[in-house]
Amino acid sequence: MTQDIQTSAEAMEAAALPDAGVVHCDPCTPPTPEQLPLPAKVQEKPVEEKSPAEWAYERIILYIQNFEKQLDAEHEVAMGFTGSDSGVMRIEGMGFFGPDILTFYGSDDVGIKTQMIQHVSQLNVTLRALPKLPDRPAQRIGFRLAGDLEAEPEG
Repeated sequence: MTQDIQTSAEAMEAAALPDAGVVHCDPCTPPTPEQLPLPAKVQEKPVEEKSPAEWAYERIILYIQNFEKQLDAEHEVAMGFTGSDSGVMRIEGMGFFGPDILTFYGSDDVGIKTQMIQHVSQLNVTLRALPKLPDRPAQRIGFRLAGDLEAEPEG
């Protein structure tokens, strides 16, 4: 087996690219995060310099944003809890606390304030569409979260 010779720039670029792939039943499915280039802001800091929490946080933002693009004006993103009877939570905020904690802020399907704190090794997130609350327009947290990932690099 031979290895291709790479320039330093090519090696650095390859190290920054995610190891991702996806196959969909319908070839006309809109592109998903595994198929899209990472935003420049995400590529700014090498993966090996990110905590597991920061790297998971950035990728979940991409999934949430992509999921929301597929919703109509009557639905908003919620998160289902795997392995429990806790139901679902409207995602109203998300954060990470390096090196290994992710936090989801929101409310359940009847409006009760909810927060989920999860270690990255236990991360299981199911994105679901819930009907929006009747007294407000559908909330789009993915757009707000993605603002951090798409901001112009400082300097």
